[in-house]
Amino acid sequence: MNKKEEEFTWHYSKGATLDELKKAEIQAQKEYGDIINLPHHVSKNHPQMSIKDRAAQFSPFAALTGYEEAVKEVKRLTHEKIQIDEEVERKINNRLNCIYERINEHPLVSITYFKKDDKKEGGDYLTIRGRVEKIKTYERKIIFEDEIISFDNIYDIDIITDR
Repeated sequence: MNKKEEEFTWHYSKGATLDELKKAEIQAQKEYGDIINLPHHVSKNHPQMSIKDRAAQFSPFAALTGYEEAVKEVKRLTHEKIQIDEEVERKINNRLNCIYERINEHPLVSITYFKKDDKKEGGDYLTIRGRVEKIKTYERKIIFEDEIISFDNIYDIDIITDR
């Protein structure tokens, strides 16, 4: 394929013949010839915009603000609270009593508990390990440095012996 055939093939595949392109170029020179070769205008009043700021004008527009977060929230799973039986409840109460008796030592414990979800039904089971600061028996709460857990939400509790 010679040079002329290559040019014709490229232009033809794009939907225009070489003659049509030449005619369009002549027409553009007639209409815009007076301004086509002028130097780029630089304003004296306004500073030139940075390339980053110019590119930002053409960045995608988030028409559905918050949509991604809403989809993530719907996908996020929660669990139902498990109703513990009397034997497990007795074990938890015994361990809470042991902790209460040693409260001045601030015993190290590991507690698995149910935390209700703020946004949807159900919640999740979390495990915290730390030193007990206080037990409020009348409020039925166990207090850690940065967490307060209701007795009713405790699923499992272990006293960790200091060595």
